[in-house]
Amino acid sequence: SRNFQIVSTLDNPFLFQLQCLIILFPGAFLIPYILFLIIAGMPLFYMELALGQYNREGAATVWKICPVFKGVGYAVILIALYVGFYYNVIIAWSLYYLFSSFTFELPWTNCDNSWNSPNCTDPKLFNASVLGNGTKYSKYKLTPAAEFYERGVLHLHESRGIHDLGLPRWQLSLCLLVVVIILFFSLWKGVKTSGKVVWITATLPYVVLFVLLIHGITLPGAYNGINAYLHIDFRRLKEATVWIDAATQIFYSLGAGFGVLIAFASYNKFDNNCYRDALLTSTINCVTSFISGFAIFSILGYMAHEHKVKIEDVATEGAGLVFILYPEAISTLSGSTFWAVVFFIMLLTLGIDSSMGGMEAVITGLADDFQILKQHRKLFTFGVSFGTFLLALFCITNGGIYVLTLLDTFAAGTSILFAVLMEAIGVSWFYGVDRFSEDIQQMMGFKPGLYWRLCWKFVSPAFLLFVVIVSIINFKPLTYDDYTFPLWANRIGWGIALSSMILVPAYIIYKFMNVRGTFKEVSRMLINVIKCCYETKCLDLSWQFVSLTPKTYYF
Repeated sequence: SRNFQIVSTLDNPFLFQLQCLIILFPGAFLIPYILFLIIAGMPLFYMELALGQYNREGAATVWKICPVFKGVGYAVILIALYVGFYYNVIIAWSLYYLFSSFTFELPWTNCDNSWNSPNCTDPKLFNASVLGNGTKYSKYKLTPAAEFYERGVLHLHESRGIHDLGLPRWQLSLCLLVVVIILFFSLWKGVKTSGKVVWITATLPYVVLFVLLIHGITLPGAYNGINAYLHIDFRRLKEATVWIDAATQIFYSLGAGFGVLIAFASYNKFDNNCYRDALLTSTINCVTSFISGFAIFSILGYMAHEHKVKIEDVATEGAGLVFILYPEAISTLSGSTFWAVVFFIMLLTLGIDSSMGGMEAVITGLADDFQILKQHRKLFTFGVSFGTFLLALFCITNGGIYVLTLLDTFAAGTSILFAVLMEAIGVSWFYGVDRFSEDIQQMMGFKPGLYWRLCWKFVSPAFLLFVVIVSIINFKPLTYDDYTFPLWANRIGWGIALSSMILVPAYIIYKFMNVRGTFKEVSRMLINVIKCCYETKCLDLSWQFVSLTPKTYYF
């Protein structure tokens, strides 16, 4: 199970580039990324591994260490569930592209298809003069690759906005169904099956990435792309967006805050060296992300060279990189069908690996909390899988990309940062760093160093609080290309974000309302319940109060 825990976080190196490309010169992103990795990413990664391994519980029941913070567990489970709604859709896109790649001529290489518009431009005839008006190549939506994605796959041209979704596309529905079936059979027996599947889904992408990297750096213009990747524009560090994106990316790439690490670590042996795992896993993960940047930017340099434009003109973020720019670059290579199949197999395995982690966090978190779900794990796993399938159908309609963009922005943005903040506060300030350090000593024979204890108690919470505040202050109305989301859509988005965050204070209020005694007595009990259990050698913390006096607690 330890190998399952380690490789589960090494699931998506391309996320790093998706954030890098938001910035004109991506090198500036490396400074806050590495800083946040050291002061927040690694410490919180280590904390979650130790928390799950010591308590042997999922994201919700692990808060037996401090019951009032159990709402944090429910919050991260709900966030992981939200992410599952739309992340499986992205995997379905990859599967659709994979099926479409089994042809002698890739379908996004020319303008002679039924989905192409009359204004479709043959990329062989394309040059900078075609753009005009300062339009970047990455925003030019009339190439065969762009039209295949937006018109052939999404059918976005048939929707007027988020208010006009239409029906689910049957082709994508079938791909989504295949993805959900794979996930179900990978998870239905717990780590007995998922631990075997992950050996393929987590290791195959490394082989493919290495092949793509070697081939990419041999392409003309690759050096210019790599040079742009490593160039640091220090003026960009003055922009809050760079720091917020770096902070958010740390949690996405390491998996902290989603309940995944806690769930996987709960299957470890009690004396497993999770300190070594935390250092090794987080380092390998971030190094992988950094190295994969060379594979991506070598392709960007090649595309800029082919179309005689600047690197920043072809750089794009989000799905445009994976489903438009990279496929277009592949279509120009010798043996394009082979490279396309290889690339989308990599995306498919990366996506399945990542989605398995998120769904396992939901299943383990709730199954550990409700015994009836644990007793019927297969049925519960089917219910979660089928439920995510039904709700994901909204994301594969004609206007589904608008729903996906809404969920991607609000479901796990500020809310996941808030959840990790409350987790750090709960463990470090209420349960106590000293108590937590003693737990780690029981497992591994040594206490965490001063650096880790300072980060857990002061540095990481302060950093998270700052990022949460700045992300709220700097919020801008949601857009997708030239489409601006209506006000009601933004309100729904904030409602989705608050639906998870509100669980933290709601559960605290619930606990206060359901324990008898004066307000002062109840407050003291809820905060110090673990200290009482520790002093009385109480191992079962599933307590229930009968009465309450100032000095006596009845469990």
